[in-house]
Amino acid sequence: MTWPDDGASAADRHQLAADLAGGGWSEWIDAFTAVPRHVFVPRFYRQDAAGAWQSVTWKDPGYLETVYRDDALTTQLDDHGVPTSSSSQPSVMLRMLEALGADSGHQVLELGTGTGYNAALLAHQLGASNVTSIDIDTGLVEAAVRHLDTVGLQPTVVAGDGAQGCPSRAPYDRVIATVALRMIPQPLLRQAAPGAVIVVPLGYGLARVTVTSPGHAVGSFLDTPAFFMARRAEGEPPQFEEVARQPTTISRMPPADLLGRLKFPASVALPGYYSCSWNNAEGELETVGLWTPDGSTATAHVSGAVRQCGPQRLWDIVEALAEVFDGEPAREDFRLTVTPTGQVVSYKGPGGPSWELPPSP
Repeated sequence: MTWPDDGASAADRHQLAADLAGGGWSEWIDAFTAVPRHVFVPRFYRQDAAGAWQSVTWKDPGYLETVYRDDALTTQLDDHGVPTSSSSQPSVMLRMLEALGADSGHQVLELGTGTGYNAALLAHQLGASNVTSIDIDTGLVEAAVRHLDTVGLQPTVVAGDGAQGCPSRAPYDRVIATVALRMIPQPLLRQAAPGAVIVVPLGYGLARVTVTSPGHAVGSFLDTPAFFMARRAEGEPPQFEEVARQPTTISRMPPADLLGRLKFPASVALPGYYSCSWNNAEGELETVGLWTPDGSTATAHVSGAVRQCGPQRLWDIVEALAEVFDGEPAREDFRLTVTPTGQVVSYKGPGGPSWELPPSP
């Protein structure tokens, strides 16, 4: 199929596809070669040296080269300058599509239409009639439909809460999400066909499960690190002013461990957590902040001083994880078991540590 294009992006598309292939082969490489990413990302935002967001369009130098790099691109900001949508990193998209294992004739549901780029890749590979995509942001849906029309693809794209699925198009042989979830919503499991594969971001990892019976699924995490934006902002803001008034305790682990080796297990033990860091004048890490949607907040200084407030003692939980894991645990050693009554992540088999995922808000 020939895409409407002035030809300017052809070399960049082929180079991106070659970089993604890395000398190997994937059935999805043809889709990345064919589908013009720039049509779906006519504008993106990047931060300048002062941290301010700057708009970048095709009129700006380096626009096309940036769009065809293997980078995630922020594509939407809210009124407060907080990113609310992005075009995901192409190599992560490829890994998820490969893990999905979708074949010709499979009905696929995508949660998180975003720019429409991933829906276009699916539609190009599987046929538009086999693809349904849903997003809660009506503005994004309208823009995605325009982008898809430009490249001559018309998958079913609807505005709605992806956590509720799209029952009118069910059952689905494959389900993929490009927005962060805290657990796999039960409506998706009910709309999945027997043996369906579901690939979704959970915390800082990607879970792949197979539906074994209605409401039941089992699987594990991919070895690919990943971060996706939540489908909507949720919870209380960090209580940094309140935590500064709390008494200090001494941490039993380096604060930097949360940003490194414990980043993924913390996202399993504390679903929906956020972290940040502050550096000193020399650019060295000085303090790590941690908070969860219930308003629990903790800070840990490199000196070891820890302050905590809120319903949960967050740093205590992180320290407990530090005692469980010697070094950085492999994501693929974590298993996800789903039943109608709960979802549990376990480490290295049934006898290992486990964490129950909370229901979505």
